[in-house]
Amino acid sequence: MHVVATAGHVDHGKSTLVRALTGTDPDRLAEEKERGLTIDLGFASMPMPSGRQIAFIDVPGHVRFLKNMLAGVSGVDACVFVVDATEGWKPQSEEHLRILQLLGLRHGMVALTKADEADEDLVELARLDVAEHVEGTFLADAPIVPTDAVTGTGIDDLVAELDGLLAATPTAADRSRPRLWVDRAFPIKGSGTVVTGTLTGGGLTDDDTLTLLPAGHAVRVRALQSLHRRCKQISPGNRVAVNVAGAGHRDVARGDALVRAEQWHPAGTVDAELSVLASLDHPVTRRGAYVAYIGSGEHPVRLRVLGPSAIDPGASGLVRLHLSQRLPLCMGDRFILRESGRSETVGGGEILDVEPVLAAARARPDRSVERIIAERGRIDAAHLEKLTGTARPPDVGRWAVAPEHLAETTHRLTEAVEAAGALGLDLATLDDFERAVVDTIEGLDSTDGRIRPAGGGDPLADHAFVKAAEASPFAPPASSGVRSDELRLLVQQGRLVESGGIHFAAAAITQAAEVVARLLADQPEGVTVAEVRDAWGTTRKYTLALLAHLDSTGVTRRREDVRIAGPRLPQI
Repeated sequence: MHVVATAGHVDHGKSTLVRALTGTDPDRLAEEKERGLTIDLGFASMPMPSGRQIAFIDVPGHVRFLKNMLAGVSGVDACVFVVDATEGWKPQSEEHLRILQLLGLRHGMVALTKADEADEDLVELARLDVAEHVEGTFLADAPIVPTDAVTGTGIDDLVAELDGLLAATPTAADRSRPRLWVDRAFPIKGSGTVVTGTLTGGGLTDDDTLTLLPAGHAVRVRALQSLHRRCKQISPGNRVAVNVAGAGHRDVARGDALVRAEQWHPAGTVDAELSVLASLDHPVTRRGAYVAYIGSGEHPVRLRVLGPSAIDPGASGLVRLHLSQRLPLCMGDRFILRESGRSETVGGGEILDVEPVLAAARARPDRSVERIIAERGRIDAAHLEKLTGTARPPDVGRWAVAPEHLAETTHRLTEAVEAAGALGLDLATLDDFERAVVDTIEGLDSTDGRIRPAGGGDPLADHAFVKAAEASPFAPPASSGVRSDELRLLVQQGRLVESGGIHFAAAAITQAAEVVARLLADQPEGVTVAEVRDAWGTTRKYTLALLAHLDSTGVTRRREDVRIAGPRLPQI
């Protein structure tokens, strides 16, 4: 399917032309029919001679309903630009063309309507007038077809030209990241909430779990429909109606988006390139009541010009936009900017950075993914794809890393290992990224949760304190003279056991358990602390510390004033 917008000045016959082509009246509102004026988006479809399907979005031409026009043209593949042969080029013709150009549209054609109401000379003048106005735009070489929707003149020629145009128009890319900007939401009795829009980025299937942003409602796809046909799954580039469970129709508004939450980052701030219309009679500065049209929505924004203080008419510059709502955006998304105080279209452009990290005074965004990485130093590769729409393999662990940042981190960690001495650097002091980098540094070993130069052996082998503790198992010497990091590592290695602030040799625990097992074999009803103390030949301080460890490991159990056998008491 291709989605095609009809655009042009009010009362130039867009809706009449769509009705002549498809047999469907796109003016669906009673007020539209009464006034003979398109107010909101209209929809129709038809098969082409080639077998292609085409979905029309008929947009309002009146300046009062420009926001509805903007809601309809986001995500279309091409346009039929409509100009009345009897009236020629008009103000909204110019504004619609500039909007389509700013949104990045590259494919279209021109329909000269009401041709039977004009003589041949007037039609030719209208053709020349249109050709002059579209010069330098994406419609510069587009076919211009005289038509009359009432008499049928030129309709077959228009269909043939449109079919040929769509043959050369790419269909929407499937990046497996679906996003549907909602342009309508309504209830259907017995079914619940239905939302419609043009699906881009990826496909949808029945029972998909999606998130409605910016509200954050989790919804489930109950049913899909396209061109009035039920679908189990649907690919990007189609007009689609989605019956969702989990949100009422009052929870959804035009400009909301359906996405897979794990694939998108809802952004509150973006950096962008703004192209200012040459017809504007003043430069663009931060002063103004600006509104950005993104997707199908209208969003108040605060604008900051990056670099100079203003962007002149006809020029392009960098801006930072602070959005009123967090939206699922990524690098490459297009927008239109209007100034509501003057009620004028300022320009439009392309998003270059989502949630920028540099201060506005330093930010100079461009279209480079490597620049995104460099400004952050490192970034989770999955998050990078959310921001840029580009899948990039990670450099280290799960991170995409700027070369300078990786070199600096490697150098810093190498120095830290050297400074740590024989014991090595404790891995617990490093974050996840630093641990991943350590794994890439040659000449280092990781043992016992510490990083040391390779080949250095065990720095705690034959440790003097362990030998002393083994020599006096039930009354070990005080550990106050031993470095705390050495003690922690000896305990971690299982050479020492700490209980009550006293460090016992590991062998002492085994010996102590065997002694208690022999006592309980003779006195199964239990043994007292004093009896155990005497059997171990030590003091009450060491006895209580050892018994506390035996209790905690299940060797013994305390019952009032005696110890009885626990489930892990050795068998004697």
